[in-house]
Amino acid sequence: MDGKTAIEPEPMRIQKLLAARGICSRRKAETLVELGKVTINGSPAHTGQKVNPATDRVIVNGKPLPSPPKTICLLLNKPRGFVCTNDDPHEKRTIFDLLPKSMAKTRLFCAGRLDKDSEGLVVVTNDGALAQSLAHPSNKTRKVYQAELNKAFDPQHIGLLRRGKMVEGERLWLDKVIPLGQKEPRRSRRLEIHLGHGRKREIRRLLTAVGYKVTRLKRTKLGAVSIRRIPKGSFRKLTDREINLLFSENPSS
Repeated sequence: MDGKTAIEPEPMRIQKLLAARGICSRRKAETLVELGKVTINGSPAHTGQKVNPATDRVIVNGKPLPSPPKTICLLLNKPRGFVCTNDDPHEKRTIFDLLPKSMAKTRLFCAGRLDKDSEGLVVVTNDGALAQSLAHPSNKTRKVYQAELNKAFDPQHIGLLRRGKMVEGERLWLDKVIPLGQKEPRRSRRLEIHLGHGRKREIRRLLTAVGYKVTRLKRTKLGAVSIRRIPKGSFRKLTDREINLLFSENPSS
């Protein structure tokens, strides 16, 4: 999507628009609105007000709202030990530290986060709409993982993992489970796992509840895009086709 501008839903809430245009975070945008620093078509804005960025005139601190930025959409191979947020001052290593210094002032989002102990594919973008749609709990984008366990996996557990189990008051399940790496499945400690939904630390929590400990977890695919040929800690730009596929696969976008 080089040379094209970020996709914005119409209409959208004023604080979301300010964040999408890189003015500030949504929380800070709410403060600007409450302080009367934002007007829409000449009238003071109010928090939660919907605005059409194509037709409404928005003024922030006396200046017109800047045009949408050109889309940045990167596929990054996250190493273990890095977090997928830039909002936690206590974390020393974030995935944004792996990007060029020239991007330091660009407001970026991580789409499809991984926890600190996991590794593999994440999407980094300045398109807030794309990031939000991929991260939303209702998203159906297919995700593929490779998991390593502390002991041999019993194939009889496949049915249980696919049917699901209540864990901490929440039903968790895996769409597909494939033992890897051994001619005899009963000796395998490695699994390929497919998910078409997303809940916090779902794979680790469910496998723990069934009696396993996940010693390594790596995401290898997100929708139509794969982590192949991207060294750990490196990234590449997504093609226009890949970006369009991520949008079309995701019903919440």
